[in-house]
Amino acid sequence: MSDPSKATPEPEPFRVPDGDLDDLASTLAKTMAEVRQHGVILDRLGSEPVSTPQPTADASTTDAVDADKADAPASVFILALGGEAYAVELAALSDWVNYLFLPVYGREISTTRPWCGQWHEHPEAVARLHALWLAWQQLTDAEAGLSGPSTWHRDHLDQALVHLRAPDGPFAACTTSPTRPNHRVLATPAPELTGATQ
Repeated sequence: MSDPSKATPEPEPFRVPDGDLDDLASTLAKTMAEVRQHGVILDRLGSEPVSTPQPTADASTTDAVDADKADAPASVFILALGGEAYAVELAALSDWVNYLFLPVYGREISTTRPWCGQWHEHPEAVARLHALWLAWQQLTDAEAGLSGPSTWHRDHLDQALVHLRAPDGPFAACTTSPTRPNHRVLATPAPELTGATQ
């Protein structure tokens, strides 16, 4: 039996200086956003079907490669996806837009910079935000190098914001004031019917 008088003392409580709390809160918020993003990516990867083609003894390598290409999605772009794949990708995109993009790059809503809280109902906005997110994933990866984030800002973010938040952009008929939310998807030109009889 151990002697209670020789027990190790409880450690002293740790106190963070008040000046460091803002840095700690900022670091925690960034870490939580990264964890959410990793969760989104893991969910997306977990929802993709895994196909393992079983080559036959007489199948050539070319046939196996062709089978792999047939099973793989034609594109990772959200507009090329359908059904459940589209829904999963839109949910992942929504997390990125809501937890990273808007808090950092949202800026004030005005008539010269409209925004719509229901952006996911605007096909052009979904397409542009998804393309922006794909580029962000690639250019903020460690393999992109130290200038990757700068390249993303210059080549992708700045251009996307110019088009998304333009007065005649996809949100032109939507919110121009945070106090007066509005949502309306603009009509697109109807395709011309060829060979129609009169």
